[in-house]
Amino acid sequence: MSQALRNVAIIAHVDHGKTTLVDQLFRQSGTFRENQRVEERAMDSGDLEKERGITILAKCTSVEWEHEGETTRINIVDTPGHADFGAEVERILSMVDGVILLVDSAEGAMPQTKFVTGKALALGLKPIVVVNKIDRPDGRPQEVLDEVFDLFASLDATDEQLDFPSLWASGRDGYASNDESAREGNLEPLFKLITEHVPAPGLDESGPFSFLATLLDRDNFMGRVLTGRVQSGTININDPIHAIDLDGNVVEVGRATKLMSFDGLERVPVETAKAGDIIALAGLEKATVANTICDPSVKEPIAAQLIDPPTLAMRFAVNDSPLAGREGSKVTSRMIRDRLEREAETNVAIRVTESSDKDSFEVAGRGELQLGVLIETMRREGFELGISRPRVLFTEENGQRMEPYETVVIDVDDEHSGTVVEKMQKRKADLTEMRPSGKGKTRITFSAPSRGLIGYHGEFLSDTRGTGIMNRLFEKYGPYKGAVGGRSQGVLISNGTGEATGYALYALEERGELFIGSQAKVYEGMVIGENAKPDDLEVNPMKSKQLTNFRSTGKDDAIRLTPPRVMTLEQSIAYIDDDEMVEVTPESIRLRKALLCPHERKKAKRKIEA
Repeated sequence: MSQALRNVAIIAHVDHGKTTLVDQLFRQSGTFRENQRVEERAMDSGDLEKERGITILAKCTSVEWEHEGETTRINIVDTPGHADFGAEVERILSMVDGVILLVDSAEGAMPQTKFVTGKALALGLKPIVVVNKIDRPDGRPQEVLDEVFDLFASLDATDEQLDFPSLWASGRDGYASNDESAREGNLEPLFKLITEHVPAPGLDESGPFSFLATLLDRDNFMGRVLTGRVQSGTININDPIHAIDLDGNVVEVGRATKLMSFDGLERVPVETAKAGDIIALAGLEKATVANTICDPSVKEPIAAQLIDPPTLAMRFAVNDSPLAGREGSKVTSRMIRDRLEREAETNVAIRVTESSDKDSFEVAGRGELQLGVLIETMRREGFELGISRPRVLFTEENGQRMEPYETVVIDVDDEHSGTVVEKMQKRKADLTEMRPSGKGKTRITFSAPSRGLIGYHGEFLSDTRGTGIMNRLFEKYGPYKGAVGGRSQGVLISNGTGEATGYALYALEERGELFIGSQAKVYEGMVIGENAKPDDLEVNPMKSKQLTNFRSTGKDDAIRLTPPRVMTLEQSIAYIDDDEMVEVTPESIRLRKALLCPHERKKAKRKIEA
């Protein structure tokens, strides 16, 4: 029985059903036994990936498909759909010979799809288009297929790429078909199309060994593990290798102590690997993503995708609030530094710099989601942190200050489009396109400075009653657009330390909206609510009723407090101003002033005004 090999990546926007489709490919290829209990969306292995329903890390997997006596091994790469993890996507594509573009039959091709597809077409990869969720009642499959063709044309696809095969599918129900009206079946048409349309790797097995490191992770037993595709030659366990960077300089010399290939969701040890195989390799301590790992006789590096620069930074500080150390087990700057260095080692899109006072670190990344995921992960690991408001990273060009811009594509009900345009223009965004997208919806495209988008998403969901969809994509560095208006309301600040009482909070309700409930622990300088006026106001949330012998009718009614506004981590980070911080612990998220003492705050304010 002969065995053929195909390497393919699945590209899709967030929530278009990519990971669910891979689950069905596993099931129907026999990777999972019929009676094996498998979680849904098996490829989204992290807790955060499961909760948020997004793919954060690119992952490799492999299935074997038998047809007419021939077994084809199909290596599948599941790619992130969110632009904050775009650095992963670009490098992944160098490992594969074909791509499956999966699009939702109602939403069609989205901006991140455009970003990744553009990269795939530029590399000369031939696409297969699968229109998914064909059974959606609001589906418009034929229109979506036409949109995909127009998208390919606008991305300068070749005639061969424009002549793409397509299938109609439902990943959830596990069928694909050439017939648009099909509502049952299996994925055999997709397996068949992959083997016929995606070329075999066709790489040189006789030359010296070379391999481009595309993904990087750390294993407690094996150390650094580099994943990528063997570009030429063959490698055996314990063969001598060296790593060279993009300029051809030797990074380190070592041996291939462990080789692994992919079998379903597992990494399995192998003795040897040849050109075309996607493998994971251990044995080097310094080599990183975009390095060429090769036989010592090779001096020329393999051309690799440069990593996009970070556009956003946050300060991660030691938690110095009066409640520090009560809920987390990892509170020192040394622990925080070690954890951030570990993250920067495996996540090449993140950059960490230590401050001069050694108590805080500036962490730069591709966007709010990426940094939010890191903070949430650290919080679950037992860390306590103080997080500053995100700030964008500027660059200088010909003496001019340049800032990052993003393409923002918004799908919204017609009735809310006016509000969205008005709010975006206040945030210095330029409207580039506005068109009806059918069924009472409008698609609006903006070019906006990243600075103006910080903290807007929550407001956007409120303005559109939760029905709007916003997608963002890094566009370019452009001229600085001037000041962007911040939060219009001030905050209510606790003037002491203790426990909040219902009596005091009831009296404060007329001052604004509260973020805490009765019996919450508070401290001086902690933000406990939003003031109805533009100024900050110091209040006493611990005041209790004076006990006297006098009683009067109507005074002792039960207090009914309005439920407080509880914010998620992302909402808190988006809400704070430049002089505020988010205190993050495993159990709580609190807002506070960066300077807790009111005299220090006044001094700092006078200094800024001067």
